[in-house]
Amino acid sequence: MLGGIGERFQEETKYSRETLRGEVLDWDSKPPAHKEYPDAGRVELPRPEHMETMPLVEAIAKRRSVRLYTGNPLTVEALSFLLWASGGVGRMERGNIYRTTPSAGALYPIETYLVIQGVAGVDPGVYHYAVRDHALEELRQGQYGHDITQAALGQKMCLNAAVVFIWTAVFLRSKWKYKQRAYRYVYLDAGHMAENLALAATSIGLGTCQIGALFDDEVNDIVGVDGSAESVIYMSVVGHPG
Repeated sequence: MLGGIGERFQEETKYSRETLRGEVLDWDSKPPAHKEYPDAGRVELPRPEHMETMPLVEAIAKRRSVRLYTGNPLTVEALSFLLWASGGVGRMERGNIYRTTPSAGALYPIETYLVIQGVAGVDPGVYHYAVRDHALEELRQGQYGHDITQAALGQKMCLNAAVVFIWTAVFLRSKWKYKQRAYRYVYLDAGHMAENLALAATSIGLGTCQIGALFDDEVNDIVGVDGSAESVIYMSVVGHPG
């Protein structure tokens, strides 16, 4: 007999030769691969390709979880690079956008939101990353460091970091193809993005720390999502190591 919900989830989302059957996808019902806020104010970001970075092998060796930050602001060029590296447009083929991180079925269920506290030239507030246009969409102005800190179980690194990355999942994007198995994939996708962020940050002398301990609905309220069709699943802080 299975125990808690975790064991049931693992068991009931297994693939087997007996139960896995090919299905015809309804392409007319495929959800959009990215989200937009057309009425939001926009911050155009500089192109990210020209950052000077350390070699990949060195970045892998130096990456560590950083919980103490100086509070010094990031440059907008650094933020642009981090957004691109962790989930921006890598290439376009036959009209399709492919991002810099892997995604099951190239469905890209993860959205990136930011609580910005210290980025030169960008007002503090809550933002959404518009992937296709490589721009920020301003959702809320103001200082939300205390709010996101409390929502992250009081982890003070959220208050001292320059930026808090918040990753949500739009579950239907993956469920359209993978049904209940999709819930496995969205967490894997978020992990790919977090690791890219960590290595990219390290490569330009910044620190990160990934956060899984959070009050889900408090974070959902900060970024303005419903917690059901779209919900936070992962976060990371970024800043200058203290």
